[in-house]
Amino acid sequence: MSGTSLDGIDVAVVDITKTKITPLIFGTTPYSRAVREALLSVSNGMTHTAVIARLHFLLGELYAEAIRETCKRRIKLDSIDLIGMHGQTIFHEGTPVEYMGHRVASTMQIGDPALVAERTGIRTISNFRERDLAAGGKGAPLVPYVDYMLFRHRTRARVALNIGGIANITVIPAAAKPEQVVAFDTGPGNMVMDALVRKLTDGKQSCDVNGKIARGAQVHDKMLDGMLRDPYFALKPPKTAGREQFGEDFANGLAATGVPLPDLIATATEFTVRSIALAIVKYASPKAEVIASGGGIHNAFLMERLSALLPAAKLTTSADFGIDPDAKEAIAFAALAHEFVRGRAANLPSATGARRAVLLGRDTPA
Repeated sequence: MSGTSLDGIDVAVVDITKTKITPLIFGTTPYSRAVREALLSVSNGMTHTAVIARLHFLLGELYAEAIRETCKRRIKLDSIDLIGMHGQTIFHEGTPVEYMGHRVASTMQIGDPALVAERTGIRTISNFRERDLAAGGKGAPLVPYVDYMLFRHRTRARVALNIGGIANITVIPAAAKPEQVVAFDTGPGNMVMDALVRKLTDGKQSCDVNGKIARGAQVHDKMLDGMLRDPYFALKPPKTAGREQFGEDFANGLAATGVPLPDLIATATEFTVRSIALAIVKYASPKAEVIASGGGIHNAFLMERLSALLPAAKLTTSADFGIDPDAKEAIAFAALAHEFVRGRAANLPSATGARRAVLLGRDTPA
């Protein structure tokens, strides 16, 4: 998995049986600064087809290298049966728009699966989002299917919260059936904060470590109120957000106001926290168990603020359930690949808005 934070490639190796998903090892291979900047340049931006094509094949090589390096530590590569590869999203527009006389929804994840299969000798499943779009869904979120598998409880209401570049929640009522699950992107996760930190540090720092900058700065309340009036938050789920709404253009607009960058980082942090908390309060029990994962959980100040805004909730992390919070999405795509080869539909129409449950993925044999 390589997500919207563009920080690198997460590799999770898991054993999957009929009843259990057991994580074995996990590793992250950071993107070089050059790769990260190249990906930013093609993510919802003006570019050249040659750049996209070269990155598509380069990422295939990088994914294969990351898999080999992760497995070197403890797992024989030839013991692995299957790879689930999400790819790097460079554009996602889950809501159809008018285009050349048609209503078109679209998504693009790059990273060539043929290279991964060829370099590793392992069957590779990729392109998970396209079939859901074809079935009338938004192509996201897909991880809720695995959240349901991992965290459903007979008597406890739970919310699986992931804070990556974008933040999303999966609301799982006690003893929920799949159609009762509500899941959607709440809005920005780390994306706006990270973009502002890069501006403040001239690229030397990619995130606000432990929220130190935000903790020492002031939230611009008037600006925050305006940000929370963004039309996205008034939409009912299913809905999905990305760099198109909360990417570089959004961060550049904040920076153009002239408000000091540390105060903008504090405001962006509160923006993330408030949008998550508002979504949980609206769509889940205020006493639900909130199980957090993703890079945002390492921001101590962000987590403190979230706990303060959800005083009745039990805020925990997926680590308490044996799932490394940094590995959950990589684990999820291993599980989705497993469902593909078993011929089982793995989208939740209640989460994506699809007309029906469909088989997700595209097969590249070794």
